[in-house]
Amino acid sequence: MSIWGKILGGAAGFALGGPLGGLLGAVAGHAVDAMRAAAPRAEIDVGNGDGREATKRVAFTIAVIVLGAKMAKSDGLVSRPEINAFKEVFRVPPHEMRNVGWLFDRARRDPGGFEPYARQIAGMFPPRSPVLEELLDGLFHIAKAEGGVTPEEIDYLRRVAAIFGFSEAEFDRIRAAQIGPDGADPYAVLGVHRDMSNAEIKAAYRERIRETHPDRLIAEGMPPEFIALANEKMAAINAAYDRIARERGIR
Repeated sequence: MSIWGKILGGAAGFALGGPLGGLLGAVAGHAVDAMRAAAPRAEIDVGNGDGREATKRVAFTIAVIVLGAKMAKSDGLVSRPEINAFKEVFRVPPHEMRNVGWLFDRARRDPGGFEPYARQIAGMFPPRSPVLEELLDGLFHIAKAEGGVTPEEIDYLRRVAAIFGFSEAEFDRIRAAQIGPDGADPYAVLGVHRDMSNAEIKAAYRERIRETHPDRLIAEGMPPEFIALANEKMAAINAAYDRIARERGIR
């Protein structure tokens, strides 16, 4: 079953809990209540393999929907390009689009802030986790849909990044990678400085690639359906290193 089928089932909301699970449970409605009554202490399976990893994947997916909706609200409107970018990133099957759209709209209209949702997903991964960075990349992708990221969206993303444990310098690196390989400072994309040695830069590059490798991200809780995000990030990192290598004559 794809991640979309899992998140729209009552079992997923029950297993997830917290504000993310509560919002998701609204989709399933009485199904969640029935499960709680039937098996209040049971661990609910939301996918094949380790239940905790499956729950992380559901949480990642719901967090992107909810935080994306809150970000769209931050500048006062939700545009058609933003909606199209959302569909592009998350590859929602046509038969699931209505329910996912309902969840997105419900989160956007929710009068509460984004912080409880961001804190819940942050608590499921280590601080500064590559999976959390990938989630930020997805939000940047949506924000860029209209050709640029607004100041309100940058401020929103910076606050989410802080909850995820990223420093200002790390947020600047993530933002630089999202500008694109032709427009961004390649040193900023890798999180290195021009006064570093070639060996230090090469080591930083290898670490970035290791952290962003799709196999590692999936193993740590990113749903396979989001692999396009990881590939996009790796392409930006490779392009940045190639520019630096040509500039410095690194072989």
